[in-house]
Amino acid sequence: MSRLIHLLFVLGGLLPWGAPGAALAQPAAQPVPAPYALDRTEVHRLHSRLLQRDYELYIGLPPESEAGARLPLLFVTDAPVAFPLIHAMSRRLSHEGPQSRQMVLVGLSYALGDSPTVSRNRDYTPSQRASSAEDSSPRYGQAEAYVRFIREEVLPYLAAHVPQADMSRRYFAGHSYGSLLGAHVLLHHPGLFQRYILSSPSLWYDQERVLREAEQLAAKRQPLHAQVLLLAGAKEQTAPGRRPRPGQEADGDIVGNVRRFERLLRQMPGVQVQARIIPDEDHLSVFPSAMVRGLRWALPQR
Repeated sequence: MSRLIHLLFVLGGLLPWGAPGAALAQPAAQPVPAPYALDRTEVHRLHSRLLQRDYELYIGLPPESEAGARLPLLFVTDAPVAFPLIHAMSRRLSHEGPQSRQMVLVGLSYALGDSPTVSRNRDYTPSQRASSAEDSSPRYGQAEAYVRFIREEVLPYLAAHVPQADMSRRYFAGHSYGSLLGAHVLLHHPGLFQRYILSSPSLWYDQERVLREAEQLAAKRQPLHAQVLLLAGAKEQTAPGRRPRPGQEADGDIVGNVRRFERLLRQMPGVQVQARIIPDEDHLSVFPSAMVRGLRWALPQR
């Protein structure tokens, strides 16, 4: 009787083929999906002795067809957001276009263990937020230390580990706070970068500190040898006669500040500056359009 019962179970698909008492068949384990990786990219972990923090550098290498070439470097802040976008667009514009030249893309990521907000607030801002209406957290205002990290640790590391990099051609791209960092570097660290793509810079920060510093340098006719492209979305401006609420300067007249910064830079010998206001874009949406224009400007196809 027991053999008959077993046969019925087998025929009914309730037991696997085999000896009586065999275990029920288990579903096959599904393979773990592989993470998506951008072609020709690397992630380098770099410990900063100066800052006592760890950072990741995202490196976008040129196509293998450029083997042996020495290419300019484009540094971009806020790498987790900006790097994949610029990497994709640069490959399309330089290879499929062609509308711009090849480069080595360097993404400056956030400090490991910090949130993006904490890391960029600290590393990209040149001073404390002095207004009583603003947060005066000590997590702001360490841009000078971060610039030293770039100069003394990032640049030597790239020179030693990225043979395609032409270390004499260094360009900078940033948006918002990242662009504020670029404006600070432009005014106070001549020669660190030769070209700047500054998208929607947060020039309102700390009661327009960078604009006030630019006014002082312009009055002295301070020479700055750099090429600068300033960009903003047309919607990044305050309505005529309206002032932003205290503590909400980021919602203010970024377009007006860009125009003012452009006028001041034009008064400094050696600066070549352009400003472009992009229609129909706001602070969140303008970055892709700004970077496409920036790539064509900074790396023109000859």
